[in-house]
Amino acid sequence: MSKLYIVPTPVGNLGDMTPRAVEVLNSVDLILAEDTRTSGVLLKKFGITTHAESHHKWNEHETAARVKDKILAGLSVALISDAGTPGISDPGFLLARTCIEAGIEVETLPGPTALIPALVNSGLPCDRFCFEGFLPIKKGRQTRLGELAVERRTMVFYESPLRLAKTLGQFAEAFGAQRQASVSREISKIHDTTVRGTLEYLCKYFTDHPPKGEIVIVVAGFSDK
Repeated sequence: MSKLYIVPTPVGNLGDMTPRAVEVLNSVDLILAEDTRTSGVLLKKFGITTHAESHHKWNEHETAARVKDKILAGLSVALISDAGTPGISDPGFLLARTCIEAGIEVETLPGPTALIPALVNSGLPCDRFCFEGFLPIKKGRQTRLGELAVERRTMVFYESPLRLAKTLGQFAEAFGAQRQASVSREISKIHDTTVRGTLEYLCKYFTDHPPKGEIVIVVAGFSDK
């Protein structure tokens, strides 16, 4: 049956790839990958020989309509990103919306994403939380930080390792230096680590120990107690 499949892929450990994800990627007519070179390693590992084409943030406006037409013509298509679930700080939303508006069935498989392990591993309340992803680098950043200063839910952010210390310093100014937080890096990979403490402590720690790899920051929500 022609449809669009949204297929999560491991954020680190290839052992997190599900049998169902492999089955879908083997069965579709076309795989859309954020970077075909990166995904090529994964596909080769699991013996997946389905033809792959690129679909990333620089070309998704061009490819969405073309892919929609292919599915309407009878093809089945799977979308993957370099790691994790497409659409979560990765291309995916535009294509899914385009297909839905055209009456195409969209099926999203459950699977890996970096934010949930980091949230649960933080030791902070995770019954209610908000996911902010990457904050604006310049325009609107301070405004958003001001809005989040009174957010009562636990907050989850993605950040570049190069900007981590600076961002933690900005968080300390906006949320208070003693606000509890955690920083997780390289989730499910060999150097998977989580450092917990106040924003003041974390800012100093990562200034003294510049990190590498994928970063997830979890910050406690506002409390007036």
